[in-house]
Amino acid sequence: MVKAVVGACWGDEGKGKITDMLAEEADIVVRFQGGANAGHTIVNDYGKFALHLLPSGSFNQNVTNMIGNGVALDIPQLVKEIEEVVSKGVPRPNIVVSERAQVLMPYHKLFDQYEEERLSDRQFGSTKSGIAPFFSDKFSKIGFQVWELFEEDSLKEKIKNVLEVKNLMLEHIYHKPLLDAEELYATCKEYAEMIRPYVIDSVSFMHNALKEGKTVLLEGQLGSLKDPDFGIYPMTTSSSTLAGYGAIGAGVPPYEIKEIITVVKAYSSAVGAGAFVSEIFGEEADELRRRGGDGGEYGATTGRPRRMGWFDCVASRYGCRVQGTTGVAFTVLDVLGYLDEIPVCVGYDIDGEVTKDFPTTGRLERAKPVLKVLPGWKQDIRGIKKYEDLPENCRNYIEFIERELEVPIKIVSVGPARHDIIMK
Repeated sequence: MVKAVVGACWGDEGKGKITDMLAEEADIVVRFQGGANAGHTIVNDYGKFALHLLPSGSFNQNVTNMIGNGVALDIPQLVKEIEEVVSKGVPRPNIVVSERAQVLMPYHKLFDQYEEERLSDRQFGSTKSGIAPFFSDKFSKIGFQVWELFEEDSLKEKIKNVLEVKNLMLEHIYHKPLLDAEELYATCKEYAEMIRPYVIDSVSFMHNALKEGKTVLLEGQLGSLKDPDFGIYPMTTSSSTLAGYGAIGAGVPPYEIKEIITVVKAYSSAVGAGAFVSEIFGEEADELRRRGGDGGEYGATTGRPRRMGWFDCVASRYGCRVQGTTGVAFTVLDVLGYLDEIPVCVGYDIDGEVTKDFPTTGRLERAKPVLKVLPGWKQDIRGIKKYEDLPENCRNYIEFIERELEVPIKIVSVGPARHDIIMK
């Protein structure tokens, strides 16, 4: 049985918490795309953690956590994260890494930084984790898969060939110091020793797991609106954030994915540039940001204050649609308890016409929100375990959103901890 846990909108929906909770019933958790460029914040019995590359099943001893072939593997970051969680009293997680995962090279981060500097006021709001240069190299076929780190002679030759191109760019486009082939080779040998204990043939591993009837969770990073095909292109990430890509990024047959749990936030937030129709500003945004998440809405990777907005029915319905959602996990609902009234964006006014369909980026940038105001419940709902015990206006809010999403809300999160959950 394979389930995917993915995000509906810009990311930051609380996927880590939902994966951490569902991992209690899973055998394998696979990160299938992205890299260390976004974080999953998790609060459980061990404390509070911001994971970047480690799959969110790492706190469950019964789980094997796999870095899939679709991931941008930052080897020092992964090893650092493993040691960090262990240093906080977490039993050493069971980690395996696909031999076909591609390695994020030190120069990917440099090129990411140099390109944002070159773009100046036109930049993409990159986390400078090297993701766009990494995926650019992967699809230009000049990337390095994990297995290549162990092939000494061909590795040396490939480094030399790749650096011919990279150094031309450094010299003539960015006017930065050139890269040294010997130094990079030495780094790759270090990486090989760091990652050696974890490397597996992931195709055989996943094939056998499915044959044995294991429960597998596919964990996505970011959300639908950051997908390079269906998101707010070009202000997107560089790998597909959709559950459909989980089949490729984890190496499982597409027909094995039986459930797609799309995580939807009870209000909107985003990190990075790009159109954000329901965005709010000033004191209204500051208050929601302060109260949001667990300790406020700040990026788990960058620490940047997140952009805040009211719930966006248009974006969220579209996000659920492109994911192929079978059920929604509705998160951070408890945060809204301070509001007398809760505005919700139910349509987009584009050039005087109202639409409920999510448009391509050019039209999206001209969209103005059409708001409907719902009554608040003015009550702290943390600790409530049964759906019928939620205040009436809170249930009305959930049911209104459910009708707008056109898919069932099956999980309601009413607090940051693993078990602050209502199964609806």
